Amino acid sequence: MTEQNATAPAQTGPPGNWGRWGEDDERGAVNLLTPDVVLAAAGAVREGRVLSLSLPIRGATSGHAPQTVPHLPGRPLPQHFMSVDGADYCAGARRLNGEIGVADDALIISHHGTTTHIDALSHMWRGDELYNGHPAQRVRSYGATRCGIEKAGPIVARGVLFDVAGHLGVPHLDESVRIDADLLQEVAKAKGIEVRPGDVAVVRTGWPTVYGTDRARYQGGQPGLTHDGGLWLAEQDVVAVACDNAGIGALAMDGSFDAGPDEDLHLLLLWAFGVYLVEMLWLEELAATDRHDFLFVAAPLAIEGGTGSAVNPVAVL
Repeated sequence: MTEQNATAPAQTGPPGNWGRWGEDDERGAVNLLTPDVVLAAAGAVREGRVLSLSLPIRGATSGHAPQTVPHLPGRPLPQHFMSVDGADYCAGARRLNGEIGVADDALIISHHGTTTHIDALSHMWRGDELYNGHPAQRVRSYGATRCGIEKAGPIVARGVLFDVAGHLGVPHLDESVRIDADLLQEVAKAKGIEVRPGDVAVVRTGWPTVYGTDRARYQGGQPGLTHDGGLWLAEQDVVAVACDNAGIGALAMDGSFDAGPDEDLHLLLLWAFGVYLVEMLWLEELAATDRHDFLFVAAPLAIEGGTGSAVNPVAVL
C-alpha cells in the first residue's frame, strides 16, 4: 500500500539495518536466509500438506469479480483477458493440426492494494534515500534501479503464525483493534511460539472475511499492527511480515494509516530494517489447522525494477 513520502528527520545514526550487510546491499533482511537457516526451516514440515495463502485474482472483466475479492477503492482491479479463446473474444479459437484447441491469457495488474502481493524495498522511502541510503532518484518511470523486487529472490523460511483473531476468540478482529508488541507476545506465549532470526511473521486478523458480508465496512477502518508491534518483530530479525489486512498497519475509518511518518510501519520495516511486507493474504485455512509453525515459500516475479510483485505464498505443513 502506497503512502506519501515524508521529509526525513534528523538521524542520530544509521536507521535499523543500514550497513549491516554492506553499504551496497539492496536485499535487506533476506540476507538472513543462509543455507543453514533454510535447512532449519525445512524442519517445520511434518505433514507434507501444502496450503496456498493467496487471494484469487479475478479481473475486473470477470463478471462480478469486484464484489467477490477484497481490494482497496481507487486502485485499478486486475484486467484479465483471453488473447485466444473459444471465440467469444477473438474471431475464432486457435487450432493445432486442426483439432487441438489452445487458449492464451493476458493479465494487466496493479498489485498494490488489489491482490496478494509483496512490497519491494523500493516501495517506500524517506527524504531522498531508499533503504540503506541508496538515492531515491533511482526510482524512475521505467522502474527502480536500486532495491527492486528482483533483488529479493525467492523467500524460503520458517513461517510463524500469530493468529490474533483466534487467540481472542473471534472470527475477525474489530476495526478498532491495534496489535502491539504486548499482544504479539501474548499470542506467542499462548501458542509456544519462539520467533527466530530468518522467520516470516504471519499475522491473522480475519479481516478479509468481512468483505463477503459488509463491503462498506471493509473499505473503512482496518485492524493492524502498531509501530511498536512492528518494531518488536523487526528486532527479532524476521525477514518479512505477512498479514491478511490491506497494509500491515491499522487503518483509520477514512482508510488512511493511523500513524504519521515517524511511526509509519512501511518506513519502519521496509526503509529502516529492510524487512519485506506481504499484504492481503488469505489465512483462514491455515488458521483452521492450528499449526503455528510451517515452511513459508514465496517467490516474487523477477520484475526488474519492480516496487513489488503479485505473489502466491505457500505454507508447507
